[in-house]
Amino acid sequence: MNPPAVECRGLHKWYSGVHALKGVNLKVAQGEAVGLVGDNGAGKSTLIKILSGVHAQDEGEILIEGRPVDIRNPKHAMRLGIETIYQYNAMVPTMTIARNLFVGREPLKWSIGDFGIMDQRRMREESVKAIADVELHLRSPDAIVSELSGGQRQGVAIARAMHFKSKILVLDEPTNHLSVKETNKVLRFIRGLKEQNVTGIFISHNMHHVFQSCDRIVVMVRGEIAFDKPVGETSIEEVQELM
Repeated sequence: MNPPAVECRGLHKWYSGVHALKGVNLKVAQGEAVGLVGDNGAGKSTLIKILSGVHAQDEGEILIEGRPVDIRNPKHAMRLGIETIYQYNAMVPTMTIARNLFVGREPLKWSIGDFGIMDQRRMREESVKAIADVELHLRSPDAIVSELSGGQRQGVAIARAMHFKSKILVLDEPTNHLSVKETNKVLRFIRGLKEQNVTGIFISHNMHHVFQSCDRIVVMVRGEIAFDKPVGETSIEEVQELM
């Protein structure tokens, strides 16, 4: 049997005396889509910031595919195969689609130490393919991101994650402020992660979206996991009663 894609063991986190995570244990199987829900302050954001390398846990350990890891920063998380797509994703609005898709991982024609010349042609060519792979139809890889709709920006972020072969995709409120059409596209993408053996952790306040797209529901309450069931064994009403 394959080890879990990601496993958290006894995670604790304090912020200035506030106990934000209290011994969190969580396993997510390879190719599984888990809906992580809870009220504001429940600990969801703290947990995903630890997984994405923004913060470090004070106690406990994280295993990726059975191997203990010390996630030092966001770049290290990406090298481990963890990509996080935020509600307001970290794209640079004044840059092109191609530049945003490769930001921080630009291919170089040549380099000396930390300096080099970016391979703009390769970036444009590969971004066209990456965007097409997630069925996003944009006129040019040279389009400026600020000209895109919210759904198109999420599409570029998803294309970036898939292009770099992310193993674990964390989506933090990815459907907020999107049109119905764009929301449905994002939900279809989440449901399709299993076919690509990508593990998904989907954070949302919209229970209907979570139940439509996930295999399992995990509820956090005051820094702890209070509920963990397959979607088919629970209901929106049961989950909402706990929050």
